[in-house]
Amino acid sequence: MLSANASVGAASADQPPTPAAPAIVEPSALAVPKRDWTWWLGAAISVAVLIAALYQLRLVNIAEVAAMVPASPLFWLAFAGAYFIGPAGDWLIFRRLWTIPASGFVALLRKMIGNELLLGYIGEVYFYTWARRRTQMTSAPFGAIKDVAILSALTGNAITLAMLALAFPLIGSLEFGIEPSTLIASVAVVLGTSSALLFFGKRIFSLPRHELFRASGIHLVRILLYAGFSALAWHLVLPQVALSWWLLLSASRQLLSRLPLMPNKDIVFAGLAVFMIGHDAEIGELMTMMASLTLVTHIGLGLLLSAGDAVRIKR
Repeated sequence: MLSANASVGAASADQPPTPAAPAIVEPSALAVPKRDWTWWLGAAISVAVLIAALYQLRLVNIAEVAAMVPASPLFWLAFAGAYFIGPAGDWLIFRRLWTIPASGFVALLRKMIGNELLLGYIGEVYFYTWARRRTQMTSAPFGAIKDVAILSALTGNAITLAMLALAFPLIGSLEFGIEPSTLIASVAVVLGTSSALLFFGKRIFSLPRHELFRASGIHLVRILLYAGFSALAWHLVLPQVALSWWLLLSASRQLLSRLPLMPNKDIVFAGLAVFMIGHDAEIGELMTMMASLTLVTHIGLGLLLSAGDAVRIKR
C-alpha cells in the first residue's frame, strides 16, 4: 500500500501543475497604454500652449504691467479668486462625477489656459485626453465633458437673457454703439441655440438629470462669484468709485461678453464704463492693466505647466 501511494505521488510530481484561472478585471479598470493616441494628442496640445505662451510673452511689457498693479494683498486675493474660480467650479463638478484627485485641478487649469491662448474648446480636448489616460476614474469621459461644456454655455445664456431684459431700457435709451439689428440678431442666436439644446436635451445629454441640475448650479455660482471678484478687484484699484457701481459694471461686462455677432465689444464696454462711472483715463488704464495682468498670468502658468510636462516626458 505504501509503495502504491509512493508511485502515485511520483506520478503526480511528474505532471505539470494546473495553471491558475486568470483574474477577472472589470473593463472600466483597464489602464490605457501610456503612449497611445491620447498621450500624443495631450503632449501636442501642451507643446502648442508652450509655443503660444512664448509668442504672447514677446508682446507684453512685464515691467510696465508690474508698475500698474497695486500692491494691496486684498487686490491679489480678489484677482486670484476671479482667475481660479473657473477651474475650481469645474473641479467640483468632476470631483462629484469621477472622484478626481487634487491633480485634476491642474488639468482643468491647463484646459482654461489652452482655451485662452489657443482656440476655444481646445482645452476640453486636452482634458478629454487627460481623463482617457485615467480610465480607473471613468471608462467614458467624453459624455460628461460634453455635458459640462454645454451646461456652462446654457447657464451663461440664461444669465445673459435675464440681464438683457433688465438692461434693455438703458440700452434702448442711450447710444453705446450697439445697432438695434445687431442686438436683435444676437438675442435670436442666444435664444435659438439655447432652445435647440433644451429641445434635444434627451438626445444630447448623457448625465442623469440630478447631475445636470447640480452642475448647472455650480456654473451659476461660478459666474456670480467671478463677477463679484472682478468688481472687488476694480474697486481696490479705483476706491473712489463705490463697489455697487463696479458690481453693476461687472454684470454688464458679463452681458456683453456673451452676446454673439458683436465685433466691437471692447468699445461698447468702454463707452458703458465711462458713462456709468466717468474717470475716462482711469477706466482705460484699469482695463488695460487687468487685461495685461490676466494675459501675463496665462503665460506664466502656461510656461510653468509646460516645463513640468517636459520634465515628465524626459523621465
